[in-house]
Amino acid sequence: MSARIALVTGASRGIGRAAALELARQGWRVIATARAQKALEKLDDEIKALGGEATLVPLDLRDLDGIDRLGGALFERFGKLDGLAACAGVLGSLTPAHQASPALMDEVMSVNFTANWRLIRAMHPLLRASDAGRAVFVTSSAARNPRAYWGPHAASKAALDALVASYAAECAITPIRANLFDPGATRTAMRAKAYPGEDPLTLPTPEEVAPAIVAMLGAEYGENGQSIRYSKRRHSGGAERDREPRGS
Repeated sequence: MSARIALVTGASRGIGRAAALELARQGWRVIATARAQKALEKLDDEIKALGGEATLVPLDLRDLDGIDRLGGALFERFGKLDGLAACAGVLGSLTPAHQASPALMDEVMSVNFTANWRLIRAMHPLLRASDAGRAVFVTSSAARNPRAYWGPHAASKAALDALVASYAAECAITPIRANLFDPGATRTAMRAKAYPGEDPLTLPTPEEVAPAIVAMLGAEYGENGQSIRYSKRRHSGGAERDREPRGS
């Protein structure tokens, strides 16, 4: 139990999967959750190949009571949580706001906002039991710059941003630090769905982006209530995180 423990949502693919692998690579014990059990089992094989350990939790985040049960199970098994990487999210359909169906709005709000609120509610006691609990929630530029046809997704991410900012302020006098992370344009299935004509080879991979998330989960990471935007400096060939203060 000397390893630090992190819960990763959306761990079956994309940024969540890459974050889980990077955490394992850096010696974390990973609790990986996603809907796709077979994909989680493949992830488990890769983590074991790295010499790491994972606990697999097949879970649809729309099962809100399931999130509560997960919190209880993690408390019984580990007694704490050092990191929460909330990477799960859905795009929904790009559609005019007046044509968005109740089912579409329910899906994007449930996965992108409500599930993260329930994660905060269920995992806060576990993060508080850590000497340096860290929580990172993946957001989108659509939250700050909504555009035509992106209303459902943008609204869900804007709600998430407001929730995390409030939570971070509440945690300011505790060892917990909570931040938002905007990966920008990344080579994921969600990006391909939103921009089908885009050349994916021009975009950074989830594996390039994931180390920034892992760094934000480290005990030494002291930022709180920030929205951190990933950028890749072409002229240097390196990667850095650009801080974007709340309200900008």
